[in-house]
Amino acid sequence: MKIIVTGSLGHIGRPLTEILLAANNEVKVISSSTERTSEIIALGATPAIGSLADVDFLKTHFKDADAVFTMVPPNNYFDHDLDLIAYYKRLGENYAKAISGTEIKRVVNLSTFGAHLEKGNGILKGAHYVEKILNALPSHISLTHIRPTSFYYNLYGYVESIKAQSAIYANYGTHAIPWVAPEDIAKAVAEELSSFNNNEKVRYIVSDELNGEETANILGKAIGKPNLKWQIVDDETVMNALKKAGMNPEIAEGLIEMYAALESGLLQEDFENKRPHTFGNKKLKDFAQEFAKEF
Repeated sequence: MKIIVTGSLGHIGRPLTEILLAANNEVKVISSSTERTSEIIALGATPAIGSLADVDFLKTHFKDADAVFTMVPPNNYFDHDLDLIAYYKRLGENYAKAISGTEIKRVVNLSTFGAHLEKGNGILKGAHYVEKILNALPSHISLTHIRPTSFYYNLYGYVESIKAQSAIYANYGTHAIPWVAPEDIAKAVAEELSSFNNNEKVRYIVSDELNGEETANILGKAIGKPNLKWQIVDDETVMNALKKAGMNPEIAEGLIEMYAALESGLLQEDFENKRPHTFGNKKLKDFAQEFAKEF
């Protein structure tokens, strides 16, 4: 198959590209960075360097493809001029325009758990709108939204407080947090890209489930801080810390709402209804070894 991978060679894009190439697919990787060109070629894929904001660029590279993996790359949360939800909508519309009228028969879109909600999910509203836009694609296109849960690597955001105070401060974590590894997401995306007979338009991906205290215990042992604590704090405390760090206030508010929805269980409602029968292979104890090396 001729497959387009958007999002460059990131946490998901690199293992996904490797899996697809190993299965003898012809893979084109879209990246905004010319510096990625040699890495993409070294893997055996074809680089397409350009911007996802350029619909004509996307149309040019989508026109001969059989399938495409779509995703909205991370943006700068500290950019005070960034309208994050508008950014998601814009890229979702660009993907829809570029896919329509091509030979593409399969679309696998990276979304998120909580994307079923139109409100109450904070910054995840962006993913909700992307799903809605892509759902309007012609009916002959087979579409699946991959909804991963909380990424392990988000835990790197707590390194500073772990080092300074042997604590992780968060407004969630009382109940089980569904964690996921990018490698497990990549494997699921690859499976979906090769399947055209999908009955479900949504697939949840989860690797492990642990509450905050359990998560802190595993990380603490790995980094030599067995007394590491997961400290639940109120929304205002987290908000003040994010704003003090210089984060876009609107995005900070969206993050607080998102994590509050995780704590209340609102974010997981649809996930619980469509819970995967099997979890991914990479557990938190495996990630903790990587975390320890970086720490």
